[in-house]
Amino acid sequence: MNGGLYFLAGCFLLVAPAATVGQATSDLLSRLTRPQDYRLKRVSSYDRTGGNDDYRPLAAGDTLTLLDEAGPGEISHVWITIASRERFHLKKLVLRMYWDGESSPSVEAPVGDFFGLGLGEYALFQSVPLSVGGDKALNSFFPMPFQNHARITLTNEGQREAEAVYWNIDLRAYKSAIPADTLYFHAQYRQATPNHAFPENKINLEGKENYVWVEATGRGHFAGVTMSVVENQDGWWGEGDDMFFVDGEKLPSINGTGSEDYFLGAWDFGGKPFAYGLFGAPIVGAELQGGRWSVYRFHLDSPIPFTKSLRATIEHGHANDRGDNFYSVAYWYQTEPHRAFPALPPAESRVPRVLPVTKKQE
Repeated sequence: MNGGLYFLAGCFLLVAPAATVGQATSDLLSRLTRPQDYRLKRVSSYDRTGGNDDYRPLAAGDTLTLLDEAGPGEISHVWITIASRERFHLKKLVLRMYWDGESSPSVEAPVGDFFGLGLGEYALFQSVPLSVGGDKALNSFFPMPFQNHARITLTNEGQREAEAVYWNIDLRAYKSAIPADTLYFHAQYRQATPNHAFPENKINLEGKENYVWVEATGRGHFAGVTMSVVENQDGWWGEGDDMFFVDGEKLPSINGTGSEDYFLGAWDFGGKPFAYGLFGAPIVGAELQGGRWSVYRFHLDSPIPFTKSLRATIEHGHANDRGDNFYSVAYWYQTEPHRAFPALPPAESRVPRVLPVTKKQE
């Protein structure tokens, strides 16, 4: 039996494909008997005066630098919590991460979307790489290596001050350089508000007009996606197939059977929310106009490799016949430099709302 690859707490852990998250965690515990070759550092918002004001305010239009560290190292955990009276601040505060002095971020997403909260409201869930704990505690365990330098920023694109931003970022400081073939962490936000509907389509073999999670150039592997949906019309939004085009393929080498199938649920998710280590639907709505959904899938058992390029997509309805709103963040690892990201949509356009369906004909 071939092994798979789990990313857990900054460790690359080989486990059998059928292994449970509990088994993977047990393997991590067994590694505690081995000596470690790093120095653990924490970069946080703690009160430098010794008081208890362990936060920073973030005025509208301003940027906070959460981390600015020399390498070599690897971020193993990011924790953020925010106090703000602005509704949808999770959609209006933007998280960016830069590796080794690059001018274009390798991570760019509204802070809520990055942590799986694509509807701009808090919801509790637990997965292997991402979790939201009570109350409003945003956690990432994706390993984020860097050779020379790492910088993380948070920008307030809203209209009101975020009164308090707290953060703890744990990283491993290494004595020697990370391996030359190490892949760098990337995450990219995209949205379609709305998707263009093609109601006359019956067949879609080549993924034309699919919703695109990410288009990457270089060598790496796809680690997963979080996605949220606002229905702009009644009915079931999830008849779309996932399609992955690897290294310039015209036809997808990976083709799924339906949206809820890709996210490892079934039968419209059964009308019930659920959250597991590698897949889940923490928010399950009604199949009506205005219905809201959030889902995730992580390919940590078998990341999807590419040597030249990757185009990861999903249909919006069967053969793209629906015009719902999609909001997503794709997570992947690759060599640098990375392909330029599309421009981040303006803050107000990121706020989830029901919109008129846009229909197009071939």
